[in-house]
Amino acid sequence: MKSNQTRQGFTLVELLVVIAIIGVLVGLLLPAVQAAREAARRMSCSNNFKQMGLGLHNYHAAYNKLPKHKGGTHIDGGNNYTHNRGYLSFLVGILPFVEQQAMWETISNPFNFDRNGNVLTPPNTYAAMGGTPWNEDYQPWLTQVPMYRCPSDPVVPAGTQVAFSNYAACTGDAFFEQHHNGIQDGNGQPSGDGTWGSTAGNRWARGAFHGRNFTGFRDILDGLSNTILCGEIVVGNGNREIFSSIHRDGNVANQPPSYWATSGVIDPARPQFWSDSANWDGNANHQRGRRWADGRPTYTSFMTIGPPNSYNVCRGEGNFGIYSAASRHQGGVHILMGDGAVKFVTSSIDSGNQDHVAYGRDNGDGRGANGGAGRESPYGLWGALGTKGMKEVISTEF
Repeated sequence: MKSNQTRQGFTLVELLVVIAIIGVLVGLLLPAVQAAREAARRMSCSNNFKQMGLGLHNYHAAYNKLPKHKGGTHIDGGNNYTHNRGYLSFLVGILPFVEQQAMWETISNPFNFDRNGNVLTPPNTYAAMGGTPWNEDYQPWLTQVPMYRCPSDPVVPAGTQVAFSNYAACTGDAFFEQHHNGIQDGNGQPSGDGTWGSTAGNRWARGAFHGRNFTGFRDILDGLSNTILCGEIVVGNGNREIFSSIHRDGNVANQPPSYWATSGVIDPARPQFWSDSANWDGNANHQRGRRWADGRPTYTSFMTIGPPNSYNVCRGEGNFGIYSAASRHQGGVHILMGDGAVKFVTSSIDSGNQDHVAYGRDNGDGRGANGGAGRESPYGLWGALGTKGMKEVISTEF
């Protein structure tokens, strides 16, 4: 008698074949999914920059100048509550122009609460514009502004740490005493010092932002579309990455950018990391981007000296040195131009003569005893984009 029953289910072989096919498809599709996610994150990062560009232009429309980078308050004999020592970044100044009016009002008025909401008593109460930007008891400095973070950067602060930023001001292609900017830390008054005072140091303030000084669009003689205002940086997580951690070298003023690539401080087997011989700063709070409100070079500045995603070398925490733009995006970084345009610059952009000492001295290359103050940037197209008035001709698309 013939059975009319039909077979139910798959055989073991058929099941294994189906599983294998699914596995192959997942393997093929997963990279595409990851690439799509990164593309979305990159677009979100670009949108952040566009909003910041609008904020900077609206600020300039209101005050006829850009916000001061490394500005704020000075009080002789004050403490970390009563003034901020003139260390505040431009990111504080643009808050009301990037839809952060509530935070701006908190900062711009006296504040007498600690991070847990407990009432403070004088003299440890916060004056208008807050305390020092590393103060971990001041609520506004601990508050993360979402627009100031790139979604591709996974590092997040602990609840007791100052919040981060992935966006930094461009201060040009030289760093001669640009951590002082000719202004005294203690009282905020101009210094007449012959080495680091305004007269000696201001000629090296070649970028759109000049710490402790206001600049405006009228100062950008190369044209807004040819001058970088801001760029991306990667928040350091203390894991020796050369583009987010910082190697300290007291001789940074006397070496060209190319020096550290061959000096043994970079791990030859893993060139993205500092080697054991590097004097890298392991303090978690002394990494790139770790204090959004701190205008010192370590935290919210970069120079167009080394190409994007190259290393960071400084004389000391918050001091002068070579600070590079960097990102977690594949192959380059976003930059914000003076006209508000956001561009993606590859790490292979022409960066000129990396054997040229950036500090400000005779390089023996015919540029003069002061390293070429007032001359075109020695660092190629990348350096030219970082200067605001050196009259370099930008003849190629970037």
